[in-house]
Amino acid sequence: MVKNKKNLNRKKSNNQDRVENYDKGREKDFGADILEGRNSVLEAIKADRTINKLLVQKGNKEGSIKHIIALAREKKIVVQETDRVNLDKISSTHAHQGVIAYVAFKDYVDIDDILKAAQLKEEHPFIVILDGIEDSYNLGSILRTANAVGVHGVIIPKRRAVGLNAAVSKASAGAIEYVPVARVTNIAQTMEYLKKKNIWIVGTDLSGEKAFYQNDLKGPVALVLGSEGEGMGKLISQKCDFVVNIPMKGQISSLNVAVAGAVIMYEIVKQRNL
Repeated sequence: MVKNKKNLNRKKSNNQDRVENYDKGREKDFGADILEGRNSVLEAIKADRTINKLLVQKGNKEGSIKHIIALAREKKIVVQETDRVNLDKISSTHAHQGVIAYVAFKDYVDIDDILKAAQLKEEHPFIVILDGIEDSYNLGSILRTANAVGVHGVIIPKRRAVGLNAAVSKASAGAIEYVPVARVTNIAQTMEYLKKKNIWIVGTDLSGEKAFYQNDLKGPVALVLGSEGEGMGKLISQKCDFVVNIPMKGQISSLNVAVAGAVIMYEIVKQRNL
């Protein structure tokens, strides 16, 4: 394989500096791991507790709420607005005071921690990048397979994706405790960083020119799996070194993302052991 890499100038994103509207349809993805109330949330942020996202009541940005939002932005925590009725539905204490934080079931790691894990094992890095997985079961299933095949770490985005929660832990059958997960602001920039570390970026899509087993998947590799509904985003696809497909011979045109990921992960293991 011949890798054609370009060093692209990174553009700073200001996404973390705005308060987004909350998508009520995704609240089930984050499980019941929540903190409620201004003091509880503020102290958790100060203590660097890993927080998946912060919900604040629309129009309530005075006093301590304003301070909480500012501190959350400083620490790159996703902040979203929603109405009081929705906060009331989510709340278990009924004393949320206009703010609820979804906390991670397990702490995240840095990208370099994943690379170091591979180095300590004297192995080529084997990484899985998830471009917007929204279902807890799928993420848990992917972590379970990742542990089985020896993946050194999984990378997920901060926005429009499920984080580490109790439902993910259950679906992973305990693998969440053993597979390092990094949560990044920008997947595209992360891919560029990995390229500079001489890691091949392999995308998965029906548009791939060759079947996954027809490509050389040995060596340092990061496998990109797209979201359940839309697959990889256009920019993410463009930043892959190459894209592979999974041939489908039946009437169904695609596989569940967790199943597709398992198929290709085991092909990587097979080629590494040849």
